[in-house]
Amino acid sequence: MPTSPEELVTSTLEEMLGWQVENRMWSKELRRKSSALVNSRLANEISLADYQANRKQAQEDAAECRRRAAMLDTQIVRCRIAGLPHAV
Repeated sequence: MPTSPEELVTSTLEEMLGWQVENRMWSKELRRKSSALVNSRLANEISLADYQANRKQAQEDAAECRRRAAMLDTQIVRCRIAGLPHAV
């Protein structure tokens, strides 16, 4: 998946829609992992320090996932408005 809008410029709408699906699956996996992390901490299976470190990484991953979703949404809308097979 491209990580910047510049990389999306030459992508087709179909490619962007595929990346959107992948990003949604990643988001779902991140939510599942976050829930499991909280449950592990509540069950005292991991230390507070481990929980905090894993939680920080989970928050960074979630922020990146949201950033990618916003970027894809913007490019998909631009592509659809332009009615072109490529984003402009």
